[in-house]
Amino acid sequence: MPPRAELSSGFTPGFGLPGLATAYGLDDLTWTLLIGAAVLLLALVAVRISARSGLPTMLLYLAIGFALGEDGLGLSFHDAQLTQVLGYSALVLILAEGGLTTSWPGIRRSVAPAAVLSTVGVVVSVGVVAAAGRYVLDLSWPVALLVAAILSSTDAAAVFSVLRHVPLPRRLAGLLEAESGFNDAPVVILVTALSLRLSDLDDSTWWVLLVLAVVELAGGALIGLATGWLGGRVVRRLAGGASGLFAIGVLAVVVLAYAAAASVHASGFIAAYLAALVLGNTGLPHRPAVHGFAEALGTLAQIGLFVLLGLLASPSRLPGQIVPAVVIGLVLLLVGRPLSVLVSLTPFRVGWRDQVFLSWAGLRGAVPVVLATVPLTVGAMGTQWIFDLVVVLVVVYTLVQAPTLAWMAQRLRVAESVHRTSIEVETTPLEELNADLVSVSIGPQSHLHGVEVFELRLPPGAAVTLVVRGSETIVPVSTTRLRHGDQLLVVTTAAVRDQVEKRLVMVSRHGRLAGWVSRAERGNSGPRRPVP
Repeated sequence: MPPRAELSSGFTPGFGLPGLATAYGLDDLTWTLLIGAAVLLLALVAVRISARSGLPTMLLYLAIGFALGEDGLGLSFHDAQLTQVLGYSALVLILAEGGLTTSWPGIRRSVAPAAVLSTVGVVVSVGVVAAAGRYVLDLSWPVALLVAAILSSTDAAAVFSVLRHVPLPRRLAGLLEAESGFNDAPVVILVTALSLRLSDLDDSTWWVLLVLAVVELAGGALIGLATGWLGGRVVRRLAGGASGLFAIGVLAVVVLAYAAAASVHASGFIAAYLAALVLGNTGLPHRPAVHGFAEALGTLAQIGLFVLLGLLASPSRLPGQIVPAVVIGLVLLLVGRPLSVLVSLTPFRVGWRDQVFLSWAGLRGAVPVVLATVPLTVGAMGTQWIFDLVVVLVVVYTLVQAPTLAWMAQRLRVAESVHRTSIEVETTPLEELNADLVSVSIGPQSHLHGVEVFELRLPPGAAVTLVVRGSETIVPVSTTRLRHGDQLLVVTTAAVRDQVEKRLVMVSRHGRLAGWVSRAERGNSGPRRPVP
């Protein structure tokens, strides 16, 4: 099964360019800037291609790495250790973006099921996939468990990207956001422990490893929450007129949380995500600037990470791993992930439609590929082929899952017919008024069609200020009738933002008579009564 060409885990300075194997000088800087700028411009082109074709951007970034590598333009890069270091750095920035842009009210009810799915669900998935590796692919149990652990983590970058385009109800979006933020930490601990066992660097019993994992997760969570709370108070006091500098300070707090936790051997990833989550929900000033800066750094991290992974993974080695990758992927997609969702979420009374969608939405991306470098860096024998297998699996199943998520949500009837998106504008008047802008797209199945603006009955402090219909822009009056395909711009105070979104969703589901829908139909309990 291992390919003929194997990766090197030793340090190999440079990328095969003149002069980079010795001292780094101005000529090397010129080459680095030239290649870096060209890659970034190609990545921008990839974003446009992705928007038109539906292909996930991460696969296009990976293709850029393939094109630059030894089977393309000839850049030679074999440093698994440097890839792991830069990959961990990128994951911190991606988790920071996810935490800062996640609304706590949106995930509050999903924290408990997401935590169970990120722990118990991981164990179930690892057991199923490891059994397939042992009995179908004839791997040894230690190697099968390692492969299963590497593949068990959903990818935060992929999930956050999908949630921007698939109109999911809050219960599903919140659960996916929370799971992808939480599950990196336990999986990193598990993969590291299994890799050390394979390399004979650790002979601890399983119960000792379990206790250490719990301690690391608990310690990382406490450090992350404390750092986020304290850091939020500090940066808020230091906030001035320079929103850019303030955004840098907020990201520095998240990085500090990761480093503080990692320095005491706690989980840095859970600390970074929770610190970002706390910071993003404490009413920080300059929120649009903070979110914009975090998203820009997160995107830059994704570009750099996938290009680097493409350089490390030589396309000539990948065909030999197609069959085992497809086999393991089928077991993971059709058995492992659904069973982990069933076991983890059934006690929380999550409906079967939601469970089926969550099973299909377990996207794999950068995290498994980065984790596949861990066995290489610790010297685990006979595991070099795992990196190639994971790359093939991620590419194949991302092509299958990501483009079909919106279709799957529609078929299972879990998608919202109205898509709300926060529009963040860095303007002093909006910030001083504590106001928000919300963009609303009316889908083809939405009951907002035919409703007049006054029939929305938005709460005081909110108003529809603009309607975009095709190429026509309308400043609405109370009797303006909405249609399928319209895009609305709603201005709302922060205090009633959640009420506005709930009201729009209710009318989209039930039409102008949504005020007489029972509370039970809206996911609550209580007697039937009109909604004001």
